[in-house]
Amino acid sequence: MPFPLVALVLCATLASPSLQAADTGPVVSPPSARERIDLAREAIRKQDWRRALAELNRAARDEPRNADIHNLLGYSYRKQARADLPKAFEHYRRAIELDPRHKGAHEYIGEAYLMDRKPQEAEKHLAALQQICGNTTCEEYVDLARAIADYKLKN
Repeated sequence: MPFPLVALVLCATLASPSLQAADTGPVVSPPSARERIDLAREAIRKQDWRRALAELNRAARDEPRNADIHNLLGYSYRKQARADLPKAFEHYRRAIELDPRHKGAHEYIGEAYLMDRKPQEAEKHLAALQQICGNTTCEEYVDLARAIADYKLKN
């Protein structure tokens, strides 16, 4: 290929927008699962369930075997204005499957069972908490025991 033709082809190639490097500014990576959990916890504190669920579902896609994420998903589904108990149970069960000693998941699934009018199921998780904690004074045991007692007084 003669030199002027090579130069012309080279100039045309370099001028092509599809082959030019775009100046996109600094590269921003998406939040990690840990960062998403932190964002979700902040949303939970503000009772912004939609945002909490969005962050937690993204985190679960990144780390599907993270029991804490599933526990928080269950909590968020249960606490939103219109509780989605089937989704809450799904995530609490997954959290317990991943970590059978997850105190928070046992407490929260027990509370969900009370919402579902199944106190006997809640009591099974209270017993599990006694085993896990080795006592009846850990925070999760105390909270669930109080919720069960309140439920029984009202029903």
